[in-house]
Amino acid sequence: MSIIEASISDESKDRYVAYALSVVTGRAIPDVRDGLKPVQRRILYAMYQDLNLRPNQGFRKSASVVGAVLAKYHPHGDTACYEAMVRLAQGFSVRYPLVDGQGNFGSIDGDSPAAYRYTEAKLLPLALEVIGEIHDETVTFRDNFDATGDEPVVFPSTFPHLLVNGAQGIAVGMATSIPPHNISEVIDAALLYLEDQKVETSELLKILKGPDFPTGCEVIATKKELEEIYDSGKGAVKMRATWKEETGARGKKSIIITSVPYGINKSTLVEKIGDLVLEKKIPQLIDVRDESTDEVRVVLELANDVDSEVPMAYLFKHTSLEMNFNVNLTALVPTESGNLRPEVLSLKTLLKEFLNFRKEVTISKLNFEKRKLLARIHILEGLEKIFDSLDAAIKIVRSSDGRTDAATKLKAKFKLTDEQSFAVVDMRIYQLSKTNIAEIKLELKEKRDRISVIDKILKSGIQKLMKEELSKVKEQFQDKRRCRLITRDNELEFNAEDYVIVEDVFAVVTRDGWIKRIRQNNEVSSTRIREGDSILCAHPAKTTDFVIFFTNLGGQYALRVSDFPSSSGYGDPIQKHCKFKDGEMVVDSYLVRSNPELIRTDSELREKDILVLVSEKGLGSCLSLEGLQQVRRASRKVMSLRSGDFVVGVKLMQEKLCLITEGGYGLIVSKSEVPVRSGASLGVNLMKVSDKLVGIKSFLKTEKITLLLETGKEKEVPVSEIQSGRRGLKGSKVISKGKVIRVV
Repeated sequence: MSIIEASISDESKDRYVAYALSVVTGRAIPDVRDGLKPVQRRILYAMYQDLNLRPNQGFRKSASVVGAVLAKYHPHGDTACYEAMVRLAQGFSVRYPLVDGQGNFGSIDGDSPAAYRYTEAKLLPLALEVIGEIHDETVTFRDNFDATGDEPVVFPSTFPHLLVNGAQGIAVGMATSIPPHNISEVIDAALLYLEDQKVETSELLKILKGPDFPTGCEVIATKKELEEIYDSGKGAVKMRATWKEETGARGKKSIIITSVPYGINKSTLVEKIGDLVLEKKIPQLIDVRDESTDEVRVVLELANDVDSEVPMAYLFKHTSLEMNFNVNLTALVPTESGNLRPEVLSLKTLLKEFLNFRKEVTISKLNFEKRKLLARIHILEGLEKIFDSLDAAIKIVRSSDGRTDAATKLKAKFKLTDEQSFAVVDMRIYQLSKTNIAEIKLELKEKRDRISVIDKILKSGIQKLMKEELSKVKEQFQDKRRCRLITRDNELEFNAEDYVIVEDVFAVVTRDGWIKRIRQNNEVSSTRIREGDSILCAHPAKTTDFVIFFTNLGGQYALRVSDFPSSSGYGDPIQKHCKFKDGEMVVDSYLVRSNPELIRTDSELREKDILVLVSEKGLGSCLSLEGLQQVRRASRKVMSLRSGDFVVGVKLMQEKLCLITEGGYGLIVSKSEVPVRSGASLGVNLMKVSDKLVGIKSFLKTEKITLLLETGKEKEVPVSEIQSGRRGLKGSKVISKGKVIRVV
């Protein structure tokens, strides 16, 4: 035996790192995909697979669950295993219990559960959604600790369980503290993210309003704080007990505490309040008693003529009636190598990881079903082959020496495969009747039809199927929020307005999509722009106004003028401030006044205005702006487009609309020819276009229209020379040579 010399320091470091990693991945930190720690996953799997403790089955002793888990999957202490199972059953510990416990499973007062030989358990329906399609080859299995069986690496959960029930754990050098959330809100947020991966966290938080603790306390945080928490994965929210004032007999008033913060021992809390009352530190209170049953009801008796707000303010300050919940969205994330890496996640990343995993599961599930269908079709096709020669097949079987000989002869006679020939041999005589053959043919058709459906889903319907599955879970398990969210940021509602210095400026937008603002005492024509670029719009505005942008992809964005960079240079590309899609460009912009009473300019929008939108292929519609919301940086669809088509112009609609093509054809249609819509639409065919539409002009009364030609020259065309008529016409030729770049 050879002796290897090694540094004690290096060896200690290596072994500590190995131990730390083992604790992180094997005990304390949940998997982002199913939201479970290994021990929780093993408990649920043992109950599902080994003990068959389905929701529709009877209860079994908790001791049998603990025994099965320790025997096959989790060779650790029985106490820790039982405690993990108990927590999955406690309605005050998890927002949505996965285990149905019968017997004493502890209480919010800190009472310990009865020993596992006295309690019973089985799975709840929601647990089946976490376990998911475990036997459809959706996830990887690995050997258990002694290689006598296998266990799933992860469950194919049908919903984001990590967000729904949360998780808490302490590892070596790191911890996780994920609050629970309402399942309806979580699924709606997942559906929104599935639809738009570029959605802002602020938009997600309009749906996922914040933590929803099982104890039903108030959650206090500003909108800004919540956005920072769910963007960074770290932060803190305040939990506060709920209470009300109640008048009893003889006008006696009491404070009734109806909920306590999550994780608080209610009995200890009541004792603390009682001590404060006895010590006369709260003279407004006479007595305290706990009248709780299934619901929290702690009664605080008030002295005469006392404002209930005063003692509650003291209690919130000096007791656990108000506590902080420190959020730490740390979870294990799978890497490309197949290993797990602990990572602090944002809300968007957490949803992305789950949905990517769920997509893989859905594809695997469909492929598994398809393989089973193909295997069955293969057998049915073999049975179909022998239908017309049943007598010959029976004769071969009767004259054969055993099963294998019969299968071999049938295979040779009817050109069957091994699987088909043995399937024929194994059939009972009555199954060869005409009735059964008809059933076989019907089944064969159904199986082929289902494969066709699966192929279509695999090609282009995965996202739709994922939406349907998520919506189904929501429909089955949705409930109301237990926690009331108090943002306490009314004073912040108008922060942006309050801190904007009101100035008169020009909001400059270039054709290449660069934006900036300059003082109105500066000359717009002399402002710096990039080579080859030109000014699209220069809105005389105040810094409190908004600019609405319309794009070639039919989108609408908005930006406050104060958010335009104040620059003597080129400014910023608009993509820096608005979430543009690939290939999206500004085609026009308009001003929305914060004070609509001001004198309007030609480039302003008001609520009752009508916009006309026209595409390169000559389609157009009018958009009513009544009820126009002040706008977001995220996109709002204002015109639907066919593939390869783009919005070329957006104008305030007046009596007449002139359309000009690249080839120099022009057509004037009246306002009545263009339908008005309240939302995004494809529009109608305004002009028959053989090349592409390059510009439009809406006017009440004008004599000439100016066109910019490819030579760089401008040409004025009298309106009288342009054909007027109904929509859908080709129009008249207005230039003899060259191409038109745009309408000036």
